[in-house]
Amino acid sequence: MNWLLGIAAGLLIAQLATLATTVYLHRGLTHRALTVHPAAALPLRFFLWISTGMRAREWVAVHRKHHAASDTPDDPHSPIVLGFWRVQLANAALYRRTARDGATVDTYARDLPPSRLDRWLFDRAWLGLAIGITLACLIFGWQTGLLVSVVHMVTYLMMSGAINAVGHTHGSRPHDNKATNGRVLALFTLGEGLHNNHHNAPQSARFSERFGEIDFGWWTVRLLSAVGLVKVRMRTRDRLTAPAS
Repeated sequence: MNWLLGIAAGLLIAQLATLATTVYLHRGLTHRALTVHPAAALPLRFFLWISTGMRAREWVAVHRKHHAASDTPDDPHSPIVLGFWRVQLANAALYRRTARDGATVDTYARDLPPSRLDRWLFDRAWLGLAIGITLACLIFGWQTGLLVSVVHMVTYLMMSGAINAVGHTHGSRPHDNKATNGRVLALFTLGEGLHNNHHNAPQSARFSERFGEIDFGWWTVRLLSAVGLVKVRMRTRDRLTAPAS
């Protein structure tokens, strides 16, 4: 087993999965801050499927509910309500419980009805994960491939948990909401750690507002926009400078 290769590849895949999540699922599908061209949307969906098993409309619905009921008893994953460590360590279980409560998806993801591809492939999380793990084993050998999968899974889940746990307890609050900005967290989560900014302007494709705030997700959006694969609907600067109606 090549331990160094397995750890490095696992961390890289976790970062790529986080990038696909923030650009496609979060800024794109959930908040409609940008539109992803079908030529990029399908590969992103496929990559998220084999790397996380994510059902897109469930992720969208849970996150929209989080914004609608932020840090109240109806928030699916508020550390203020549920406790820091429960959200940090069991974030995926909290998502799954809310997504499958029989009401959240129908209420918050009405604009995302399941497609034929969803029914055939993307709703089968176990199949996507099985394909992803199998590919890792074929590429790296079965032992290193399993290490890659474990490192990726743990890293991705811990970063996702930190966005909700750390991002509502530790950091600065330049805007009047209970989320926080963590610049170090933002570096590892590709901009998602700028959570206070995001809650202040959820329909903005850009999370950074001030000097020193690094938003790699926004840089990726700009790159994709330059080659015609993304169309930005709104960014923070547009919102802050728009004339009053």
